[in-house]
Amino acid sequence: MEPYENKISIKNWAEDDRPREKLSTQGRRSLSDAELIAILIASGNRDESAVELSKRILHHYGNDLQKMGKVSIAELCKFKGIGEAKAISIIAALELGRRRDETEVKAPEIVTSSNAAWQYLKRYMVDLAHEEFWIVLIGRNNRILGKELISKGGLSATVADPRIIFHLAIQHQATSLILAHNHPSGNKKPSQQDIDLTKKLYAAGKLLDINIFDHIIVTDTGYFSFADEGLF
Repeated sequence: MEPYENKISIKNWAEDDRPREKLSTQGRRSLSDAELIAILIASGNRDESAVELSKRILHHYGNDLQKMGKVSIAELCKFKGIGEAKAISIIAALELGRRRDETEVKAPEIVTSSNAAWQYLKRYMVDLAHEEFWIVLIGRNNRILGKELISKGGLSATVADPRIIFHLAIQHQATSLILAHNHPSGNKKPSQQDIDLTKKLYAAGKLLDINIFDHIIVTDTGYFSFADEGLF
């Protein structure tokens, strides 16, 4: 990065331009995303103010807070002026924002559709940089008994062991299961491996009298339902 010249310390800005004072006098909604991040990191580096550094970080991620919500501490620490403590502050704030979004829509207690399953699952499965495979345990009257993380994988694959899945179902006295895994790529389309696994688990459930209610592929922008598409 080319060094910036004649940078004015944030402490010497006009009061209306300082993020903390601006929030105090004009309200939280008057601040840009960069100004809010600047409050978190408090200071920039020898070449940039906190706001300028924040703008550069945002620009790197296309000014997309959803993308920033997925970054790691190590990634943020690559920016000059961002150490581990500042990176943790940014990640914690973005995670709080994500959780606030989740609480605005009450999680369903009963699942009767793929959309209800998606509403329940997305709070656990969005903004992940790796694949995870979950099951939702369903009891009588389609009531949710709980959820279980079965496995974590890499960027494009995870493992779902039928023995673990049905052991948990029996242990919780579930009558049905919802299978779910995420695609970090954002592609909602199931792979052939996804289809084969679903058919295998559906057949195993038939033998154990445990119904596979659906298999949901979760992405950050939506979902794919095997049941809705008639794939089992």
